[in-house]
Amino acid sequence: MPTSLANNRTARDAVLARVRSALGKKGDRAQARAAADAYVAGHAQGPRPAMPEDLLERFLSRATDMESTVERITGVDAVPLCVARYLDALILPPQLAMQKSHAGVCWPEFATLDWAGAGLAIEAQPTTGDDRLGITGAFCGIAETGTLMILSGDDAPTATTLLPDTHVAVLRAERIVAGMEEAFALITRERGCLPRAVNMISGPSRTGDIEQTIVLGAHGPFRVHILLVG
Repeated sequence: MPTSLANNRTARDAVLARVRSALGKKGDRAQARAAADAYVAGHAQGPRPAMPEDLLERFLSRATDMESTVERITGVDAVPLCVARYLDALILPPQLAMQKSHAGVCWPEFATLDWAGAGLAIEAQPTTGDDRLGITGAFCGIAETGTLMILSGDDAPTATTLLPDTHVAVLRAERIVAGMEEAFALITRERGCLPRAVNMISGPSRTGDIEQTIVLGAHGPFRVHILLVG
């Protein structure tokens, strides 16, 4: 072990030993860790607001409050036509209008959808930063805040949620949970541990730094459109 690392560990152990002594704690570190884990397990959640039974309606309401737009669809196969219709309805200046011949990129899970049949040219690849449209999935939706939870991974390039002007997210209705507590518990249950990054998206990017005036698209997409499946 390098000398510097050994010295750091020795100093850390000395500090922690003094803290335990001041608190009157006895026993080794393994016992202390077990006691801490037991305490956390027994106090998993703090006070929380009451939530309605209909989490879907709550999510729709809160997502709209956060200036996301939402469309309910019956299946993933409908995504290309819904995206095409959404793009057609956007009112953009000519210099910002999206050309369907090079509309944008999508996550690998949507590579086999009939994009060409909807008149769209969508590449199943990570964004290079020049794409106007990014189409992604979502790990889950949080009803309390109308938030999308996005986990990083080889099959989920998170830049696609951040760099394009327009982000279209496909969310399955059964993946809507009540709050962040349930969302992180779902990660633990399905993944075992946290991924490298967890992104929370609550509507378009915005800032009020300049004269307290809300500006959309300051640090990410100008628009977030959710296609809710189910």
